[in-house]
Amino acid sequence: MNLDLSKIKKVYFIGIGGIGISALAKWASARGMEVAGVNDEEGKTTDSLREFGIEVMSKTVFDKLPEADMYVYSDAWLNRGPEIIEDARNTGKPTLSYFEALKEFSKDYKVIAISGTHGKTTTTAMVADILIDAGIDPTVIVGSFVKKFDSNFREGKSEYLIVEADEYNRHFLQFNPFIGAVTNIEADHLDCYKDLDDIKKSFDQFLSQSEHKITNYEKYLEKVPKLLVPGEHNRKNAALALAVADLLGIKEELAIKSLENFEGTWRRLEKRGKTKAGTIIYDDYAHHPTEVRASLQALRELYTKEQGKKITVVFQPHLYSRTKALFDDFAKCFHGADKIVLLPIYFARENPDKSISSGLLADAICANGDKAIAFTDFELAEEYIKSQTFGKDDIFVTMGAGESYKIADKLFDFQ
Repeated sequence: MNLDLSKIKKVYFIGIGGIGISALAKWASARGMEVAGVNDEEGKTTDSLREFGIEVMSKTVFDKLPEADMYVYSDAWLNRGPEIIEDARNTGKPTLSYFEALKEFSKDYKVIAISGTHGKTTTTAMVADILIDAGIDPTVIVGSFVKKFDSNFREGKSEYLIVEADEYNRHFLQFNPFIGAVTNIEADHLDCYKDLDDIKKSFDQFLSQSEHKITNYEKYLEKVPKLLVPGEHNRKNAALALAVADLLGIKEELAIKSLENFEGTWRRLEKRGKTKAGTIIYDDYAHHPTEVRASLQALRELYTKEQGKKITVVFQPHLYSRTKALFDDFAKCFHGADKIVLLPIYFARENPDKSISSGLLADAICANGDKAIAFTDFELAEEYIKSQTFGKDDIFVTMGAGESYKIADKLFDFQ
């Protein structure tokens, strides 16, 4: 695509509240473009967009597609609002997916693309922190809100752009990075990949398109300092961040100090607070069995000296296809929890699949020796949780890539 962004004065975002696309909307606004969009949910991203001065229209009152020079849509809206995307295409104006648009915005930058099945967000944030502390002043697009700058977007003045490069639907192949880094590779997104070999081939292509490649960061593990964020998975994320810093010529002691002060990101094993009764509230984005297992291990590691701590996990499976493809792994990955409450599957970009459900998963989890109970809607789950007693010996964790965090917001008073 030969698109001249200097001629784009007005951009309309379809599904603007997505964590990645909302960051791009902020970047477009920062570049002086007139930006607006439509979304079907309210939350932290839509609040932050409005704080940025961007108009967000609710889908419930959406009537007619506004005129714009370019339209950008979230993949999820191929299911949630296909008619709006079709209307955009029918205008004859450029209509791009989020990653297609991000590619256009990134053309004049040295792109540092962080990819991998797990750990992309945290590693991207760690690399961003290091470059900021080193005075390099990068532009950053990340799939969460980074504590250091309280946003999923940061406008920098240097030639460097740090992006979280998602492998879903081979989106990361939009980039020809200056640095292409891979955290790890595992079977996921089997709705758009045939199998693990197909996934590996896609990562190979991503790396072949990268000027500099980082896949082996084992030698940096011994240099990782004591982190504020728990878990072996975060030590590995930090090791990869050190490898990127080394490649960029950043002094090792500076990079290590930055990692020592790294406070994490929104919804990545985020300690949200404590109730008056002493219950500790966490929220985590884990939505793959490996991530669930790693988060529970990290919590047990963090509270290993406090005997008798009970962990209750409220988990919302993310996607029918993922739950189905990784069903056996999901059934075995909650061993670190004392009780698992399952919410209805978050459909995101998919149509319902009656052959899979949270109820079936709960049965399988129980068959593997853990205690799980499933509910068909949030209200029933909330009533059940309200009937339970939580005190100073409890850790309450909302988990999943959907809306599970809203349960804690509604039921607990914490700070």
